[in-house]
Amino acid sequence: MGRVVHFEIHVDDMERAQKFYRDVFGWTYQDWSEYAGLPYYGAVTDDDHGFRIDGALMQRQGPPPEPNQPLNGYACTMGIDEYDTTEVKILDHGGSVAIPKYALPGMAWQGYYLDTEGNIFGFHQPDKKAQ
Repeated sequence: MGRVVHFEIHVDDMERAQKFYRDVFGWTYQDWSEYAGLPYYGAVTDDDHGFRIDGALMQRQGPPPEPNQPLNGYACTMGIDEYDTTEVKILDHGGSVAIPKYALPGMAWQGYYLDTEGNIFGFHQPDKKAQ
């Protein structure tokens, strides 16, 4: 069975995007541009050697997603420990709310945000008491 092993986030401003994901989620980067033939930075999403899916930030090759349009690709969702604290970090570092926090009753808190490049992503805080 196939499972997701890598993701790519297309960005306009590589330094701005790296700073956003580093400051909000603690990601680190490895420059893989020579292999890709364009600005391409491997994103290490976790340093505890547990289960993770790493990916990359790559230079956008076309127009960015249009605001208020349906999603026409994948949305990555990050698992987090504290929803409200993470939301403050996102907003403080230039992100914005796409779909506000809502409960998945008895399971988790979920929400969707836009990064500094206009890409949508979600995050998910497990909480059996979510209502």
